[in-house]
Amino acid sequence: MSVKTRPSATPPTAAREPVALERHGIRWIDPYAWLRDPGYPKVEDPAIRAYLEAENAYFEAVMAPHQERIESLHAELKGRLKDDDSSVPVPDGDWLYHWAYTPGAQYRTWYRAPRQGGEAVVILDEPAMAREQSYFNLGGLAVSPDAGLLAFATDTDGSERYVIELKDLATDTPVGEAIRNTSGGIVWAACSSTFFYVELNENLRPYRVRRHRLGHPPADDPIVYEEDDPAFFVGLGLTQSRRFVTISSGSHVTREIRLIEAARPEEPPLLVAHRRDGHRYSVEHAADRLWIRTNDVHENFRLVWAPIQDPGETGWQEEIAGSDDDYLIGVTCFQDFMVITERRHGQANLRVRRWDGSEHAVDFKEAVYTAGLGDNREFRATRLRLGFSSLTTPGTVYDYDLDSRTLETLKVQEIPSGYDPSLYVGERLWADTADGTEIPISVVRRKDFPLDGSGRLFLYGYGAYGMGMPPSFNASRLSLLDRGFAFAIAHVRGGDELGYRWYREGKLAAKTNSFTDFIACAETLIGAGYAAPGEIAIRGGSAGGMLMGAVANLRPELWRCVVAEVPFVDVLNTMLDETLPLTPIEWPEWGNPLTSKEDFERIRSWCPYENIEAKAYPAMLVTAGISDPRVTYWEPAKYVAKLRATKTDDNLLLLKTNMDAGHFGASGRFDALKEHAEVLTFVLACFGVTTDREDGSAGASPREVMRGGP
Repeated sequence: MSVKTRPSATPPTAAREPVALERHGIRWIDPYAWLRDPGYPKVEDPAIRAYLEAENAYFEAVMAPHQERIESLHAELKGRLKDDDSSVPVPDGDWLYHWAYTPGAQYRTWYRAPRQGGEAVVILDEPAMAREQSYFNLGGLAVSPDAGLLAFATDTDGSERYVIELKDLATDTPVGEAIRNTSGGIVWAACSSTFFYVELNENLRPYRVRRHRLGHPPADDPIVYEEDDPAFFVGLGLTQSRRFVTISSGSHVTREIRLIEAARPEEPPLLVAHRRDGHRYSVEHAADRLWIRTNDVHENFRLVWAPIQDPGETGWQEEIAGSDDDYLIGVTCFQDFMVITERRHGQANLRVRRWDGSEHAVDFKEAVYTAGLGDNREFRATRLRLGFSSLTTPGTVYDYDLDSRTLETLKVQEIPSGYDPSLYVGERLWADTADGTEIPISVVRRKDFPLDGSGRLFLYGYGAYGMGMPPSFNASRLSLLDRGFAFAIAHVRGGDELGYRWYREGKLAAKTNSFTDFIACAETLIGAGYAAPGEIAIRGGSAGGMLMGAVANLRPELWRCVVAEVPFVDVLNTMLDETLPLTPIEWPEWGNPLTSKEDFERIRSWCPYENIEAKAYPAMLVTAGISDPRVTYWEPAKYVAKLRATKTDDNLLLLKTNMDAGHFGASGRFDALKEHAEVLTFVLACFGVTTDREDGSAGASPREVMRGGP
């Protein structure tokens, strides 16, 4: 398990140590299985660390000549962030809460001020907490109902094992013992002396709810609920009314919910509806009823209500029927009305519905946009806090008056270095697929972008878990748009942009639709003049990184370069390993190759790692996180090792492993931008963009892809 000694600008070579594997009578060889440390989640094997460090050294050597551009882009990206940014204060009881960045700070400081007027005081100082940490992430943050205590959860290594701590807000002093090995969620009971949290098992699965009472040792915390099914994760919530604590247990396709009266935290939880495969539902409370969003009779969900005392399915009464056109995403109940979050014909829509059945949609006066509920903490409300953005409109915070139906702008995302929306245009295109499905594409570009095939295109995709990619604003894209790129999002099947059907048609036996949809989007954009074949940069992360690996195998000639961030590329081996924390819960998404030969053969037919071939591939940048519990570090490491040994071209292949972080990369806002600057530098170099003219457009040398040296 050694790494050959090479000059720093020569790519390292991972040793081949073939391991014979067999399942369903089928045998195959994995030459890089050794890259999984047997002591994981600890990664201490010296040969493995040596290989990862060698790849990092190669990355640094290749990027060294581009450091000036990286620093320039980093400064450019930072220039679009408001250094002393802050949130709009949110009312909650007697207090107004907000966060703010002090100039130069990587992390937020959290404040509150008396609602009737007075000076804001610090309740949590993230920069101070992160000062000695190479990684820091604040998970849960919850003030007790009496506003006297703050519970918060932190992760300092990227493993997503959160530690819960408490402090007295009046004295700013710690309270009690820290609670370790949690998922980070915290829900207070009404008494302010008890809260609930979720414990992780040895495989990082959130599986058990415990109840903690102040003054009692955490080791004695009673178990409120424990989930035995390894395919189900446990979560906590609180209804908007704050009357009920919700305990959810479920997979990507099935969910079961229990309720606990927040005023009676020691009572056993009440089951709403028994689980059955494929049934998902959520629960809210208002008007002395439970309001249940369910897919029991329509896959796009309907809304029903049930009496609190008897919430079972036999008593459900329909309030809003399911619809092929309206995809019901969520329902939030306030004292006098509910807010329905949905997609109507694929477009975001917010409906306000009162208890008498009257309703209206919020009018945002744009054609393609992203909108949703903002931070609304109080049950009694006459105004709603909303969030909004579009491809060309920066993030905006509104207060919506329900009586006058008017929007009051409270904050618009500030771009300190300047932004003129009149220079850009956002649009929606549709790609035709072989099966006759039309795939939406969101595109943003400068108005002077050429549509004659001479431009550059940056195409992003995800397409999994029913997670749609919203057409929202991102200031970082301006660095590409102003250098001659158009930016596009391929809304491939596997997301839920056009309803649950969109998800269903991009998973399990239909998973390859995600890949062919992405390729169809690229070809449509080529046909519309956005770029020529081979002049497209593509990017995706996690399951989107799997998409990148798949389309790189299928149509490598279309792409000038590929950015695959923490990519889920070793799908077959991971889905065969039920000891990994995410594997059982993932079977409904990809299939279970352990028990099904059909699933095994299907996953093997498209798995990016298994389908690397001896052919030319585009330049690639692959990233990993050493403590990533979602896509373990060895997946991208194995992928790069095999690709480097198999491909026939000399185009650049880079692997960068963050040795201090997990799935989400660097945690500080400026450090995260530094990683993004490296990605942008890689892409620009692959296109041969070497200079930036004063008008913001790009000058380019002949388009020579980055080769194996710097």
